Amino acid sequence: IVPNTDAELVATRFARRVYTVAWVYGVLSLVPGLFTESRFGVMFPPALNHPEFYYGFYGLALVWQIAFYVIARDPARLVPLMPVTVLEKAAWVVTVGYLVSVGRTVNAMLVFAAIDALLGLFFIIAHVRLSRYDR
Repeated sequence: IVPNTDAELVATRFARRVYTVAWVYGVLSLVPGLFTESRFGVMFPPALNHPEFYYGFYGLALVWQIAFYVIARDPARLVPLMPVTVLEKAAWVVTVGYLVSVGRTVNAMLVFAAIDALLGLFFIIAHVRLSRYDR
């Protein structure tokens, strides 16, 4: 979809940038985890008993990076998917916040949750800005 006005063009560019940053950050931060299962148990004891959950998390999170890439390519057409991307970020942020609050994970995880919270906020802004225009 081609933007019709300068304001719509600006909103589209913003959404493209936000989803591109989310995609690149996500891939760069997730891919190493696919190769560090044994180290994970050492850095964050106890060792993993169910690797299917570990790899399932990484696999599903990487699939979402593909969704961010697809949205970045044509955000105006995919505005209806944007609220779901906010939920994807919120699921991680709420989970980490809760687990830290009850002492079940390390405080360092809050850094990653904060980055996802910021991306989720930018997703909301992109959605609101693009929702103003009829398609």
